[in-house]
Amino acid sequence: MEQLRRITRGNPTKRLTSKLGMYIFIVCQENLANILGGILINKDEILSKSRKENKDKDLFKIEVQINAGNVGSITAIILATIFFVTQSLLGDGFDFGLYAIIFSISAAGFIVKAIRMKRRRDIVLSIIYTLVTLILSVAHIFKLITTYAN
Repeated sequence: MEQLRRITRGNPTKRLTSKLGMYIFIVCQENLANILGGILINKDEILSKSRKENKDKDLFKIEVQINAGNVGSITAIILATIFFVTQSLLGDGFDFGLYAIIFSISAAGFIVKAIRMKRRRDIVLSIIYTLVTLILSVAHIFKLITTYAN
């Protein structure tokens, strides 16, 4: 056993040991990968390939931008709701234009995702948000026309 420890300790390639009855087999990872038809990849090689693929892309920065966009959208929804309720309570009617703008932000986001990712969920959501945006826009324009026509 001491001989086995000396063999594997000084060797830079990792060795796998297996005890089968009274015999101990030492198999190099490289040989095992060749036998099984696999490819042995070094951790440093994987990291360097990943760095090359993500060149000029700071993943943390992208994640922060996505979170900032989500917070901005939620803030816009809250502000639009406050304006909508205030205008309704003051007797000035409903302003569907605010919500048309809010829904257009989500519609544009889902349209871009649907085009790039081609997922059914994104396509359906882009259609729904676009239709809601159009309906609210038509309602807002119709209210403006009828209000100023009188």
